[in-house]
Amino acid sequence: MSLLHAVIIAIVEGITEFLPISSTGHMVIAQSLLGIPSSDFVKAFTVNIQFGAILSVIVLYWKRFFQSWLFYFKLFVACLPLGIAFLLEKQVDAMLGNVWVVAFSLLTGGIFLLFVDQWFNRPDGDEAPKTYLSAFLIGLFQIISIIPGVSRSAATIVGGMTQKLTRKAAAEFSFFLAVPTMFMASALKLARNYQAFTRDDLFILLIGNLVAFVVAMIAIKGFIAFLTRYGFRMFGWYRIVVGLIIIVLLASGRSLTIF
Repeated sequence: MSLLHAVIIAIVEGITEFLPISSTGHMVIAQSLLGIPSSDFVKAFTVNIQFGAILSVIVLYWKRFFQSWLFYFKLFVACLPLGIAFLLEKQVDAMLGNVWVVAFSLLTGGIFLLFVDQWFNRPDGDEAPKTYLSAFLIGLFQIISIIPGVSRSAATIVGGMTQKLTRKAAAEFSFFLAVPTMFMASALKLARNYQAFTRDDLFILLIGNLVAFVVAMIAIKGFIAFLTRYGFRMFGWYRIVVGLIIIVLLASGRSLTIF
């Protein structure tokens, strides 16, 4: 992976991490389009690059992280189901390079998003999970997102809406939940692969995180405003179109590589 490749992937990550369209899925697609061969470093980069994105949440919402201890307790409870994801780490790694998995996940998730606003939207709903059980259930939704293409953001926002949160509140809780979730995933991946990284690899990883941080800062503000006003339907159609295009290309035997 070259530095240019890293910057492009980081831009993709920054734009898509907090949108309900799957950042991991789009990074896998981008890697295929750029002709980046799958390797241990590329897979680690895909996970670790998310660290830069979560820093944007801390910077934008730093006051909210000083609300109360109850806020942290609920985040902790929502993170408990993550143990399942860590147990399935090898299976997840195997799927990271599979564009078919991403395509079908984008398609099915897009169809679901077309109806989310009808099923769960509550304009006058709660502004935060009221109970620990609600926080835990949102955490369970997050487990679905270990499948590339599903979208952690979409899963947790929908999970929040099922617990009577408004779209905005569900999105913001999803952002907050991303901080411990992606920090643990990034730290674990880095710790396990650090010794195998060269100095150039670490430099590329640093630049990638910086780019993802800046782009995510911009994307978060725009997403909250759009979601509050328009809902999920446009994201659903986007996922369906992208998923179908990829499936058609793969089924016809064509390569996604354009470079």
